[in-house]
Amino acid sequence: MKFDPERPGCVVAGGDWRVDYLTALERRLKAVCEAPAVIDARAIEHLDTAGALLLVRAATRWQIEPEAVVLDRRHQPLFDTVREALARDGDLDPEPSAGWKLFLAGIGQALAGFGGHLRLLLGFLGLVLSTLMATLIRPRQWRVTATVHHMQETGLNALPLVMLLSFLVGAVVAYLGATVLRDFGAELFVIDLISYSFLREFGVLLTAILLAGRTASAFTAQIGTMKSREEIDAMRTLGLDPVVLLVLPRLLALIVMLPILALLATLAGFGGGLAVSALSLDISPDMFVHRLEQTLALRHYLVGLAKAPVFALIIALVGCLEGFKVAGTAQSVGERTTSAVVQSIALVIVIDALAAVFFMEIGW
Repeated sequence: MKFDPERPGCVVAGGDWRVDYLTALERRLKAVCEAPAVIDARAIEHLDTAGALLLVRAATRWQIEPEAVVLDRRHQPLFDTVREALARDGDLDPEPSAGWKLFLAGIGQALAGFGGHLRLLLGFLGLVLSTLMATLIRPRQWRVTATVHHMQETGLNALPLVMLLSFLVGAVVAYLGATVLRDFGAELFVIDLISYSFLREFGVLLTAILLAGRTASAFTAQIGTMKSREEIDAMRTLGLDPVVLLVLPRLLALIVMLPILALLATLAGFGGGLAVSALSLDISPDMFVHRLEQTLALRHYLVGLAKAPVFALIIALVGCLEGFKVAGTAQSVGERTTSAVVQSIALVIVIDALAAVFFMEIGW
């Protein structure tokens, strides 16, 4: 829409006014700063009910009489019908929604979206588990080579990064603990802090977060690229099950490798604490190891270990499911990859918090 320089106060509307272009039309109407006196809509080529509704509401907002809206003869009956219907229903000039209504509507939409994602994830979990049970009794469908390949990709290749970051976090925990405990002359209890934190939480949690960022995104990108190239459709055409070929090897590889990585991350965290204790806290390595043996308890290790398969299941399912959601464009691959990382990390942290509360309540 634009003002006619030869007719002051007259705005000219043209083009396609159908529902497909409604967003762009609303944006153009909002760009009109000064209210016109006349709308010359004879240049409109196509007009449907949505376009007529938009035109009627624009005229009402600018306080333009219906006679001042000039349309082509083909479009005038539709414009009059929509205007009369709105006038009859009293919806010609709807009041803008209050801020608190928009806020509540936003919360409702977010909850509905979360519920939809959760329902889809649970449905995909059921599909994967039923396929896994059916595959276990058919050894010919086992994809051993693909599983071993993904074990290397998700486990061995991630090992240096996991151990380096866990070593550094162990050093940071030791420094922070020593800063607090030094005032009470209890620096030796830094070893207890490192032991509890890495056995119960940090070892498996750091590993899961790193794999959620590294592995879930890789799963989504790999499967999403295959879907955009229609390779998954080709599998179905050949009678092959994409869940058996693509999901189960990745899921089993991650379930095997995440507990191993979590154990090695815990040992690396102990190494970071040992380095800081020996270099800055005057705690000898022998004393560190002796105190660590006294504080180590099997139940602390089992608490951390019990969460590892759950985290692996969540990361693999979210990564693969987002890959199957790719719409076929490069932009969609990027959006789904980002969504997979965000969902994986959020679910891992939420489940870890719930597990911490649960184990504390049962006395573990």
